Amino acid sequence: MNKKIALITGVAGQDGSYLAELLLDKDYKVYGLAQSSLSQNNENWRISHIASKLFLHSGDVSDYTVIYELVKAIKPDEIYHLATKHEVGISLQDYLDTQKTNINSVYYFLSAIKELKSDCKFFFASSSKIFGKALLSPQNEQTVFAPNSIYSISKVSGMNLVKMYRDEQGVFACSGILYNHESPRRDFNFLPRKITQAAARIKAGKEKELALGNIDAKRDWGYAKDYVEGMWLMLQADKPDDYVIGTGEIHSVKDILDIAFKEVGLDWKKYVVINKEFFRKEGDIPMVADISKIKNKLKWQPKISFEELIKMMVQNDLKLEEVIWADVNKMI
Repeated sequence: MNKKIALITGVAGQDGSYLAELLLDKDYKVYGLAQSSLSQNNENWRISHIASKLFLHSGDVSDYTVIYELVKAIKPDEIYHLATKHEVGISLQDYLDTQKTNINSVYYFLSAIKELKSDCKFFFASSSKIFGKALLSPQNEQTVFAPNSIYSISKVSGMNLVKMYRDEQGVFACSGILYNHESPRRDFNFLPRKITQAAARIKAGKEKELALGNIDAKRDWGYAKDYVEGMWLMLQADKPDDYVIGTGEIHSVKDILDIAFKEVGLDWKKYVVINKEFFRKEGDIPMVADISKIKNKLKWQPKISFEELIKMMVQNDLKLEEVIWADVNKMI
């Protein structure tokens, strides 16, 4: 029996690395597409342990020729389009770059699947930010989109393309509306990782304080490894559809601080400095996922709790500090 073939864009990212592991465990042949050569990219640490098992390609997802030729050559059974340009400003260049990465690439993949008469299944990673400042809570697949940034507008556009190709062209195409998801593989500029790293570094005596904005801000935070399983289940279903993927729980930044600093035996109140410049405008309605649909139809639900997630991230960052300190000592 031939192995299933999967293509993952953004394979070296947080979600891409966990998804690659999942698919390899399920005996897929996994291809990965990254923006630049992974041998020259310091982001490849997330997949270094499985790189020998992957078939890696470099190329621009906003180049139709790259997309078409790759899909034609490898004939994937499943495509997971995770590559994205994250939250940006409002300049013309920001708009053009975001459009190319987050909108054009979706169109190119779907067009290639259709032109090649492929029965390949397609997953698009959307975001809870499509709801903007939501009017209702929790949000589900029927909640009205209210994008309020270039990034969220691009995700709505991508979802509309997915729906059009699904309904009008018969492509098995799905969008996953992903709420905030974190892990030890998260970039350090994302808030939960910023906090867990700071807790570890303060414990190690390498930092003295952590500057934050509104610690009462609340989000639906889950574990990235759980979420990629939801992505996979969406493409195993009998019919294509869009699904919200989240936890259905809401927690504050203060909750992260409580867990993270308790894990290292410190009182965060002694180290956290509130900086008004970091405050963002928050809507009055909480952003939290209603995951009834994916629980009922695909039997998916998160396995790792919020507390377990934060503790896991802290322990990882403590180990990283130990490794870094050991390397420094070797150099002295």
